[in-house]
Amino acid sequence: MAIDIAEEARAKVLSGIALTSLAYFLFSFHDAVIKTMVVSFAVWQILFFRSLTILIGCLAIGGRPLLSETANSPVIRQMFLRSFLIMSAWLCYYTAAKDLQLAELTTIYFAAPIMITVMAIFMLGEKVSALRWAAVLTGFVGVFIACDPATLGFTLPVLLVLGAAFLWGLSIVLLRKIAMKEKTIVQLMLNNGFFLITAGIPMLFFWQTPDLRGSLMLFGAGVIGGFAQFTLFEGMKRAPASVIAPFEYTSLVWAFLLGYLIWGDIPRNEVFVGAVLIVAAGLMTIVGESWRRPASAA
Repeated sequence: MAIDIAEEARAKVLSGIALTSLAYFLFSFHDAVIKTMVVSFAVWQILFFRSLTILIGCLAIGGRPLLSETANSPVIRQMFLRSFLIMSAWLCYYTAAKDLQLAELTTIYFAAPIMITVMAIFMLGEKVSALRWAAVLTGFVGVFIACDPATLGFTLPVLLVLGAAFLWGLSIVLLRKIAMKEKTIVQLMLNNGFFLITAGIPMLFFWQTPDLRGSLMLFGAGVIGGFAQFTLFEGMKRAPASVIAPFEYTSLVWAFLLGYLIWGDIPRNEVFVGAVLIVAAGLMTIVGESWRRPASAA
């Protein structure tokens, strides 16, 4: 019986890893779509229509009962706090983007998984093994090599990106707490309801009427973003935040690959070295979770 319980727990964690890995691919694809749209539409307008598309999809599935569940959800305040953290992280990141190179931004921002691991210890009481720490640090080294950043000081832009990484990490840890208390579809409603309201007001000042192609792109960004959020929320229900943290690094690999396929960007040799380390970080976690046995099952 103990062995069956251990196998079930292991399978649950591995499914969480698979779902979050898919989420980070979808988020990377989502970012690539948005990159092609920002030349025509303000980010506020893209964010508004993305959230609107996700909300319509949720309501099509859940109907009126979903509205009632959302209005009476016990995690409304926590979910709005998490949405506020993400919005703040987004503003910090793109403010710093005016003064830093993309390589510098990416390297600093990917301190987030390490922050998630640390916060998971103190906020969630998770036990972080040496192998998990090794996976996180290996992934960070891979990002550092792939981006090949210049030596940076603690300037305001650097502090802004570190702040963005901290806020994102805090939102992920908070999501782990919320994920255990509420349905994924209700979380999607609350998260995108917040962004719909906060993006709606500034959008009025930057509105650009889309043509058919633009409308399809806005709709597509919403569909991809909705699936990305769904898989991330579901993955968070199945695996500890510190286990999932290293897999955020895979989004860098996807970003380079999509950049090559869409814009013809050719990665440098350092990128391939970094990609090997990033993949190794994920494999270390998968192997560790596959062979780990709870003490009660020993």
